[in-house]
Amino acid sequence: MSHEAARLDVRRRLEQRDDSFLDVFERGVVAVPESPYRRLVEHAGVEPHDVRALVRGEGLERALERLHDAGVYVTLDEFNGRRPIRRGSLELHVEASDFDNPLGRKHYRTQTGGSSGTARSVLVDLGMTEHEARYLALVDDAFDVGERPFAIWFPVPPGVAGTKAVLVRAKLGSAYDRWFTPTRLRASGRSTALTMTTMLVGRTAGFGFRLPEYLPPDDPRPLVEWLAAARRRGTPALICCTPSSGVRIGLAARELGADIAGTVFWFGGEPYTAGKAEVVAAAGCRAFSNYYFTEIGQLGLACAEPDAVDDVHLATDTVAAIERPPKVASGLVADALHYTSLLPVSPKLALNVESGDYGVLRERRCNCALDEVGYRRHLHTIRSYEKLVTEGMNFLGSDLTTLVEDVLPARFGGSATQYQFVEDEREGVTRVSLSISPGVGPVDEQEVARTVLAALAAEGPPSSMMAEVWRAAGTLEIARVEPAGTAASKVLPLHVLRSPAA
Repeated sequence: MSHEAARLDVRRRLEQRDDSFLDVFERGVVAVPESPYRRLVEHAGVEPHDVRALVRGEGLERALERLHDAGVYVTLDEFNGRRPIRRGSLELHVEASDFDNPLGRKHYRTQTGGSSGTARSVLVDLGMTEHEARYLALVDDAFDVGERPFAIWFPVPPGVAGTKAVLVRAKLGSAYDRWFTPTRLRASGRSTALTMTTMLVGRTAGFGFRLPEYLPPDDPRPLVEWLAAARRRGTPALICCTPSSGVRIGLAARELGADIAGTVFWFGGEPYTAGKAEVVAAAGCRAFSNYYFTEIGQLGLACAEPDAVDDVHLATDTVAAIERPPKVASGLVADALHYTSLLPVSPKLALNVESGDYGVLRERRCNCALDEVGYRRHLHTIRSYEKLVTEGMNFLGSDLTTLVEDVLPARFGGSATQYQFVEDEREGVTRVSLSISPGVGPVDEQEVARTVLAALAAEGPPSSMMAEVWRAAGTLEIARVEPAGTAASKVLPLHVLRSPAA
């Protein structure tokens, strides 16, 4: 795929986005009797011709707002199959697989990084990988990074980000130089078979795919040395990783006295904040951050003329976004972002699905190459209000509620209001601490940490992978302090130390 072909195709898709939505709605919702969305639409008394008239008459986003207000939406817990859908007299017992896109092909199976809660199985259509290769072409052009040595520091399968980075790169005719992974490749199993097959096919096709190399998150020295070598050769590298991994690289480079100036970071998987940006800049590097919702696809493309460090152009050919209604969680009050998928190749079909995120969403013109293509909606200060999001590994608040209310009091004493998970940022690295009230009495803090990680890992292989990353990175800490209360004196299982977007 050429970069020019990518730009032309994106422009065409942007011009046809209303038609794309109506096509997906009619074939993936109206024509599928078992679809939860069809049941919601019918319960709301909305006919297919009403939806078409709304889109044609009021625009796609306004039509989605009207549908949401009529009860056509899905919460994060409902989307994950954790809670039945209840709208008045309607009650639907759903599973995560009920939201699989019936229009997509199923080329391979992987897992989410938990960005919508506990990691879930995702069936991938390579048509989506091809679509996202167009985005890489646009971002390469906007930031002028296409010809640099390229490395990845993301987990091997069942994680999805590393494999996707390899494949979208190959679609543009490029390879990667190194793939570092914070999780080990297992000796056997479906995920290992997927990884090894990808490597074999990539080599056979002439791309020179190299096996992933284990690199624990708390020891990035081999990667820092590789980046410094690229700098010495005169072409600093491009590295694809999470913001927390980027911070670890910057801090390690300072500690080792390694010159990695000119390195460009391509971030994803967790919020990119001003504190993280300071560490990147101090190392003489620059970064851009994209925005992903694995179940739907890449939602945001980094702006080259940003209003904030994480400013992205909303990928409005892939998704439509609305803010509805104010959400109260983690001690925050914020408008919840809801997304609707527009592509028949998206892994999941989404119709006003709550993402668990909030941010600043607005129309803005800039002189960035992505604006020239037609992306005019911007989103920045993107944060999660009911998820722990660090190292690209995320756990939903409802996962933590069971720990706080049942597991920890039963094992170590005390009550649910004496335990609380807290997420904050220190020296640019996102940390998670478990606050335990001194009133609980003496506890073995190491045993508490082991209990938490074991419980989080028990959901299955993807959750086990996420817990492994947290364990290796030393993400979880124990603090013997009173849990924080809300303005209404409530103690929530999850407390996020950040201000809501203004």
